[in-house]
Amino acid sequence: MPLTPRARDRQILRLAVPAFGALIAEPLFLLTDTVIVSHLPAPALGALGVASTVLSALVGLCVFLAYGTTAAVARQIGAGDARRAVRQGMDGLWLAAGVGLAVIVVVWPLAPYLVQLVGAEGELARQAVTYLRISLLGVPSMLLVLAGTGVLRGMQDTVTPLLVSVGAFVVNAVLNVAFVLWLGWGIAGSAWGTVMAQTLAAGVYLTMMFARHRAPFRPDLTGIRAAGSAGVALVVRTACLQAVLIIATAVATRMGNQQIEAHTIVSRIWTLLAFALDAIAIAGQAITGHALGAGDAAGARAATRRMVVWGVGSGVVLGLLVVVTGPFLPALFDADATVAGELSATLWVVALLQPIAGVVFVLDGVLIGAGDQVYLAWAGVWTTLAFLPAVLLVVTLGGGLVMLWVALGVWMAARMVTLGLRANGGKWLVIGA
Repeated sequence: MPLTPRARDRQILRLAVPAFGALIAEPLFLLTDTVIVSHLPAPALGALGVASTVLSALVGLCVFLAYGTTAAVARQIGAGDARRAVRQGMDGLWLAAGVGLAVIVVVWPLAPYLVQLVGAEGELARQAVTYLRISLLGVPSMLLVLAGTGVLRGMQDTVTPLLVSVGAFVVNAVLNVAFVLWLGWGIAGSAWGTVMAQTLAAGVYLTMMFARHRAPFRPDLTGIRAAGSAGVALVVRTACLQAVLIIATAVATRMGNQQIEAHTIVSRIWTLLAFALDAIAIAGQAITGHALGAGDAAGARAATRRMVVWGVGSGVVLGLLVVVTGPFLPALFDADATVAGELSATLWVVALLQPIAGVVFVLDGVLIGAGDQVYLAWAGVWTTLAFLPAVLLVVTLGGGLVMLWVALGVWMAARMVTLGLRANGGKWLVIGA
């Protein structure tokens, strides 16, 4: 029997509300770091922005560990095979550990070159390298958290990731205050606090998998390879997203110190809003995977329509929230007059983009849950190509930070078009485990 709209809303909210809390914990990590580091002498805040851009790109490329695992586990749960769901979850965790160690080995010697690629020089580059190298030690834990979160979401459990994320956020905030402000470790203290918090969260997920779900410890090489192969298309999709964000940061860096500081703050706020909207997308991944695994294509489409409505409404609310809180944000980040002016003007663009972002994130989650990764990879390529002329125009005309974020708006609009066209079709509605 098809669900009524009210029952559908309850299903979405049961997953989305806890997911919202868990999702905003990660950008709150960064936002907390930004607030604390903003009290250090320049160029600490700019260095945090540069290093975080590189780190976010590296970890972001591995988001398939959460998304791919959620879709795979949800399909198995929908098909009634809980044992296979747990096995696929463990494959994702082993893959996360291996990829995390590889990232440390490869990126550590490349750290100076990566921050220079973003446009950092001199003392800005030195501090960025310090933050990046310390943060690399926490990458395996970050990826284990991604995979562990994906497993539980696929099992329709978004409450446990919420509890873990809140705990990690509190630990991160306390350690950052202690290391940066009390002990005077500077930007290195901020990195160490986040590493320790992420490591604690990873330990909780591993303990839970073995204790609650009795997951087998022994790695299944065939399953790990399959999980890696399934994630290739999502890596391409994510690489395109990260390329756009890195290019934007590089352009802002070359505008000047005040502009990169303002861009760093705006990016943190954008990320926080994006993760908030992504709560419905997480519900979309779990609901779509479960419905298609159970052979209910009509239910998957009905849920998608309803979640798009929720996405638009949430985007409008968040946009209004940005407008209302915008005048108070410069003081929160101890911004000088120039940075405050750049920040206030750019936040208007961010506010206007929120309804579009609501649609984009929901449809992205739905198609990930459906396992439509190949299309998402191609869509990522085309939308990146749509962004490049817009950002080139900003550089050529000497546009400021506001115009840079307008160019990012062009990119978001292109994503909405490509994802909307796909969702309106039927090729993504593939049923079965």
